[in-house]
Amino acid sequence: MRSIHIKASREYDVLVERGLLDRAGELLREVSAPGMAAIVSDDTVYALYGERTVKALEKAGYRVHSFVFPAGEGSKNLSTYADVLHFLGEHRFSRSDVVVALGGGVVGDLAGFAAATYQRGMGFAQIPTTLLAAVDSSVGGKTAVDLPTGKNQAGSFYQPCIVICDPNTLETLPEEQYRCGCAEIIKYSMLGNAAFFEELCKTPVREQYEHVIEVCVQMKRDIVGADEYDLGRRRTLNLGHTFGHAVEQCSDFSLLHGEAVAIGMATVTRAAVKRGICGEETLARLFDILHRYGLPTETGYELDKLYEAELVDKKISGGKMHLIVPEKIGQVRMETIPVEALRDWMQDGGIR
Repeated sequence: MRSIHIKASREYDVLVERGLLDRAGELLREVSAPGMAAIVSDDTVYALYGERTVKALEKAGYRVHSFVFPAGEGSKNLSTYADVLHFLGEHRFSRSDVVVALGGGVVGDLAGFAAATYQRGMGFAQIPTTLLAAVDSSVGGKTAVDLPTGKNQAGSFYQPCIVICDPNTLETLPEEQYRCGCAEIIKYSMLGNAAFFEELCKTPVREQYEHVIEVCVQMKRDIVGADEYDLGRRRTLNLGHTFGHAVEQCSDFSLLHGEAVAIGMATVTRAAVKRGICGEETLARLFDILHRYGLPTETGYELDKLYEAELVDKKISGGKMHLIVPEKIGQVRMETIPVEALRDWMQDGGIR
């Protein structure tokens, strides 16, 4: 078993091994005393893995109740969040009980925010079942829901007590969800690991799941350990996300998160080349790996519409945006710019 220890406001382990789903109860029991467990999941994932997870938790002595909501970003809102809180209250959950997020990034964000705020904080465990959640969103403690004005506008930092990652669950991933996870993996290689970038070029992610998950989680461990609350170094994880979130919002979330991040990375790298920050070769190599993994590099949304979406980005502070810009493969820098300068950056990135 691969175990990565995360040092944050709450310390915990990320465990990675095939077959862990059926051991989820015994592993959870090591960090959270048996009581009640609320499985929060979407209807797609629960149909695949809900029964096995319930059995694993009950075997370890937990009394299990399940809350299942419609799959998709459209459910990550205040209404579903309120439904989860009502569910916890109706079943008389207490602070000593645990919420178990079974699913991808939407499930983890929503379940985590509910756990963080129900009775001012209760137990929280992550069982990621998508590649994107395994390599990124299940680790680091960011929880949130979307508001009509933008993505992840209401949330909190709230670390889980354990992350249980069974790569066997990735075998049922739809191809588009696999590609989404690959976009975040490529992001990690671009921002801080040139050797990893080369590995991704040579060997497909699906042929090295355990290794890829371990590398990404180790990188995030180091970043979160240095900057848990996103005040400095952790902002590098936003590579591709500034423009990507705007594209995602303009699509009414019909574009998947990883696809939007890929477009965001392509856009900011084009702009970096035009501004002399990085070379044409870096852009060419980024495009090559994105296309190799079936990811988009262009958006048809107009500049004005994307700029309006940018204005509600939660990363804006004091009228400025901290834009993460590639210098070369495996190295980025932060450009702190006035919000109004985003239009010029987007234009330089090929948006019209």
